[in-house]
This record gives sequence, structure tokens and C-alpha cells, in this order.
Amino acid sequence: MTKARIDDRFAALKAEGRAAFIAYIMAGDPDLAQSFEILSGLPAAGADLIELGFPFSDPMAEGVPIQRAAQRSLAGKTTLAKTLDLVRRFRLQDTATPIVLMGYLNPVLNAGFDAFAAAAAEAGVDGLIIVDCPPEESGPLADALDEAGISLIRLAAPTTDDARLAIVARRTSGFMYYVSVAGVTGTKEADEHTVAPAVARVRKASGLPVAVGFGIKTPERAAAIARVADAAVVGSALVDEVAAAVADGTPATPKVLAKAAALAQAVRTARA
Repeated sequence: MTKARIDDRFAALKAEGRAAFIAYIMAGDPDLAQSFEILSGLPAAGADLIELGFPFSDPMAEGVPIQRAAQRSLAGKTTLAKTLDLVRRFRLQDTATPIVLMGYLNPVLNAGFDAFAAAAAEAGVDGLIIVDCPPEESGPLADALDEAGISLIRLAAPTTDDARLAIVARRTSGFMYYVSVAGVTGTKEADEHTVAPAVARVRKASGLPVAVGFGIKTPERAAAIARVADAAVVGSALVDEVAAAVADGTPATPKVLAKAAALAQAVRTARA
């Protein structure tokens, strides 16, 4: 399926007249067993697509919550191969929900682009976001992903001018990810009034749906963004629930899925 799952999901949601709720979690956080429980439960909680982070020691685009999630994951010996195994197990029970891996270049480079792309496609991955791989450096990776039928999803930001946006949009498929704030994840709040014209500009340049992330932590913010974008992405708010469970010594899965359900409901009804 690969790319087709992303395209089909956005087409179906467009027909419904609503935006997508994209939930981000970190593979292996707080451990592999619980992260698989969370991953498995997200579709029923209302996630239309899932971003599954794979841990890296220097996640430069992340704020403290996701940095700490990566540290917990790495402490549990989570690897890129184990992340793909989570996807493989997920696909035994769900063949419809698109999964996009999100992370940094070093682990993928270490695996080898062709080997990684083939393994990811076999596991059931639909897309890939590599935060620190600029378009000028991404040719070999894009070639490998194209061969495997996996979407390369790129990011645009408030600082991306029209000339740069044209470059970023090349060889991007599935959707464009618009970073709503200048900064890292989980530190500022997205504003729909400034996001709306930016989404229109990115959509026009790419011809793709536009998902907005960074700065969306509450159902109210998610609903506001869902009115002007094709998808709202929430990560830090879900990762915060994992951290709270770890601090309390309680299971993480119920907390995360309850938060996801509230966010999903807000997105689902935002345009009603």
C-alpha cells in the first residue's frame, strides 16, 4: 500500500469535509511494550494518521518533552529495526491507518538508504519525515524511497520564502508538514490567524494537503488549526502524558489514549 494509504486517507477526509488528526508518539517510550499498546490503540482513539518517532541522541528540532521521550526510548535500547518491528506488528491488525516515521538522518544513513527503504516498505511504513535532511542532500534518499513506494514528507516553516518553498516541495508526496512556529516542538502556541495564509501558500506551491504541527497541545488549539489546515499534528501533549505516567509509576497507555481521544474529537468536530 505505502503511499496509497496516505493519499486515500486524505481523499476520504476531504470528502467528509474535515481535517485529519495526526498523533505523534515515540517508539519505545516509555518502553517497547507500552508503546506498542499505545500505537495499537490510537486508531480507535481517533487518530487518522500516526507519526511514529524513532529515537536519536541529538533531536535538534525537539523541545524538552520529546527530547526526554527519546532519552527514555534509547535507555530502553530502542533501535530503528525495533521501530520497524512495531510497525510490522501493527500491520497484522490494521492495514488502513497510514504510518509516517519521523526522525533524524543518522540512523537511516547508518542502515543504508536502499536497505532502510526496503525494510520500511516491508514493515508497512507509508511515509518518512527526516527533520535534518535538506532537499539539496536528499536525492539518494528520495530515490530509495521512490523505489520502495514510500512518501518523502518535507517541512516548511514561517521562515520559508517562496523560492525556498518551491525547492522544498520538489519530490515531496503524501502531504507537506508546516511548522507553525519558529522554534522547537512543544514550546509555543500555534495561531490559526497566521497559520491560515501560510497553509494556503504551502498548499498552492505543493499541490498537497498541508498538516500543521508544533504548537498544538490542547483540543481548542487542535480544533482551531483543523479549521484552516488539512491536518493537525499533536506530539508533545501526548508525550507529556507518558512522562506523567512514568513519574506516577502508572500505566501510560490509558493516559495517552484518553488525551488522543479528546484531541481527535476536537479535530473531528471543528468544522461542524
